Amino acid sequence: MSKKNEEPKFKKIVVAADGLSLGISIVVAILIGVGLGIFMKNLFGYPWLLWLGVFWGVSGAILNVYKAYKAQKASLDELANDPRYRHKKYDSSDEDEKY
Repeated sequence: MSKKNEEPKFKKIVVAADGLSLGISIVVAILIGVGLGIFMKNLFGYPWLLWLGVFWGVSGAILNVYKAYKAQKASLDELANDPRYRHKKYDSSDEDEKY
């Protein structure tokens, strides 16, 4: 077996860390937004600046999820165009029919 066809030794760990990093980035984005909101509220004295920071944090978290989704979709689209899997079509005729 050649070296090119072998999977990397730590592939499962890298995939798991990638999923974990998305969760951590969501929490960190919200905490940074809240921290900025508290800082601006204390600096300028306007209480609505806290909510602006919360909005920024949640927006950053949503943006992180969207970027992860786009990266995962690109990876799956690349896999769908792989000739090794092109011959496998979905066949719904073998599923049980409900009467």
